[in-house]
Amino acid sequence: MAPDKQTVKCAILDMNEEQPNQGMRCIREILEQYGKINNIRLTWHEYEVRVKKQVPDLSYDLYISSGGPGSPLESVNSEWENVYFNWLQQVEDWNNNDANLQKKFVFFICHSYQLACRHYNIANVTKRNSTAFGVFPVHVLPDARKEPVFAGLHDPFFSVDSRDYQVVQPNHHRFRQMGASILCIEKERPHVPYERALMAVRFNKYMIGTQFHPEADATGMTMYLQREDKKQTVIANHGFAKWQSMIEQLNDPDKIRSTYKHVLPNFLNDAIAHINSTRN
Repeated sequence: MAPDKQTVKCAILDMNEEQPNQGMRCIREILEQYGKINNIRLTWHEYEVRVKKQVPDLSYDLYISSGGPGSPLESVNSEWENVYFNWLQQVEDWNNNDANLQKKFVFFICHSYQLACRHYNIANVTKRNSTAFGVFPVHVLPDARKEPVFAGLHDPFFSVDSRDYQVVQPNHHRFRQMGASILCIEKERPHVPYERALMAVRFNKYMIGTQFHPEADATGMTMYLQREDKKQTVIANHGFAKWQSMIEQLNDPDKIRSTYKHVLPNFLNDAIAHINSTRN
């Protein structure tokens, strides 16, 4: 076994409501690859939040909260959401306690990100005029240029987006109050009169979230989209040109592959550097 400072525990909060998905597989593979490449004993456990109302305790070093289906608005005051936000408050309380030198790092993805934005009242979460589905450019704001989680990415960089909801109209007073910052916004669409959505937020020093799916891998997504049933669904909903464009962009090394290689691994780098500094 590796020495204790190289043993890291991660909890994955599964927000998929027991529906099959690619995201959980991708998160597992990133953790497994990261552990092997960096010679770290990186272990993880999964907690099903929305059906089983499971949340992890505070024995973990870092947490990844997944994307998931459905509306981030309809769960207001539901039992599972109250359980989830209670867990989040416990993590915050731990991090705000000066006696706890080792802090807990959290990454929110898509559905979890929308919930966190609503919970902290930093912006409005609304239904989109139409579904965002595909590979899209994400534009970096000045605060992200020193953001370690986005180190090594171009401006713009590209991500997989799959959502019916969006985070818009930031509450700048709350951002200042929390010390939070907007890191990225969606592509500019001058032909439509819609506000550009917030695509990533740093909530505080230890918590960050993205609207997009940084865990999406090109190989798995390509295989998924080439399944005949999925191919026909995409074509029926978005057209053949969209399906063909996604296949091409997924396999462009400067697009999805770059985001996959950088965002979550950078988050792990940041968290583990902090963990090791507190264990020495």
